Amino acid sequence: MDERVERSDTQLKQAPVSRETRTAARSRGGYWLLTLLIAAGTGGGGWYLWHQHQTAQAPRTTQPGRAAAAPQPVGFATADRGDVRIVLDELGTVTSLDTVTVQTQIAGELQEIGYTEGKVVRRGDFLAQIDPRPYIAALEQAQGTLAKDQGLLAQAQTDLKRYQTLGRQDSIAQQQVDDQRFLVQQYAGAVQTDQGTVDNAKLNLEYCHIVSPLDGQVGLRLVDMGNYVTPNTATATGLVVIAQIQPISVVFAVPEDDLPDIVQRLRAGASLSVEAYDRSDTRLLATGALSALDSQISTTTGTLNLRAIFANPDEMLYPNQFVNARLLVNTLKNAIRVPVPAIQRGEPGTFVYLINPDNTVSVRVVKAGPIDGNFQAVLSGLEPGDRVVTDGTDRLKDGAVVSLPAAKGGPGLGHPPGVR
Repeated sequence: MDERVERSDTQLKQAPVSRETRTAARSRGGYWLLTLLIAAGTGGGGWYLWHQHQTAQAPRTTQPGRAAAAPQPVGFATADRGDVRIVLDELGTVTSLDTVTVQTQIAGELQEIGYTEGKVVRRGDFLAQIDPRPYIAALEQAQGTLAKDQGLLAQAQTDLKRYQTLGRQDSIAQQQVDDQRFLVQQYAGAVQTDQGTVDNAKLNLEYCHIVSPLDGQVGLRLVDMGNYVTPNTATATGLVVIAQIQPISVVFAVPEDDLPDIVQRLRAGASLSVEAYDRSDTRLLATGALSALDSQISTTTGTLNLRAIFANPDEMLYPNQFVNARLLVNTLKNAIRVPVPAIQRGEPGTFVYLINPDNTVSVRVVKAGPIDGNFQAVLSGLEPGDRVVTDGTDRLKDGAVVSLPAAKGGPGLGHPPGVR
């Protein structure tokens, strides 16, 4: 079979081809070749036209010899004038102006508790009662001894008057008169000692009735009713703790570098306001005033402790609470200010990206002042009305072209002058 196939192929190769057949074959090949050339030309021309259209739509550059980058979109703000507060924000601790751990001064059974945990008490309010019976008995015994010695003193004084009369008549010896005088002095001393014993017994009886020594809030009960308490056993914990809540203070530390400005304001008679914010520094708890400065700077931290007083009418401040104390040292009136993100720091120092009328930016070195909320004062380098970049500064350089958003006339970036 292989021989037959091979023979057939040979015959086909050797078979004569007619002129008509060759002409038809050339005609069909030329047709298909022409078709392929037309298709290729059409596709190439379409790609060329599309490329030319896209090139025409691309932004034209103004820099010769190379393509310029597109303008950089940025946010901006306009420098204006306003008051800038100089505020020190420091961590503080709420401290009670007066805290008392109530102790028992005598021993005995705790019979009664007269306060409610967590309630406010006034000076002299009843707190607790210790069994008074042993001290009543001691008082009665002291009073009996006092009465006995008072009788002996009265008898000796009467005898002394009689002896003095007989002595003037030379009826008795002078020595007997002197002895009686000394006996009167002994009984007088005994009576005085007895009176001290009576007073001490009365004082112990008063100690059985425990009252509040100040206005404040009582804490949780530390000793339950029925316990036997003594001055020694109650020293560690006490019966209850009372802390003054209104007014209350906040103690916070400021760096020693800020101390001269504070002292200067205080010597000028200014009252420096202090605001207490919660631990997250977001919620205002109370407003008070600076009242005192510590006597020495800590050599370890280089700070000075300050105390501020708060009326605390809503009891938002509690002893040992951590707060953020904001001390208003001074206020810069009518100062030039910009949003805080506009101030940059780098190789030139402190600078801003100033937006020129042709929408290019220039590096402008400025002298930055204090920060007040979202604004920072600019002491030199800017004038009111200057536009500065506030967003997108990380991709800018001197001379860069920027595109600005449309001014919306409301709070935020890209506002016109004077609009916050």
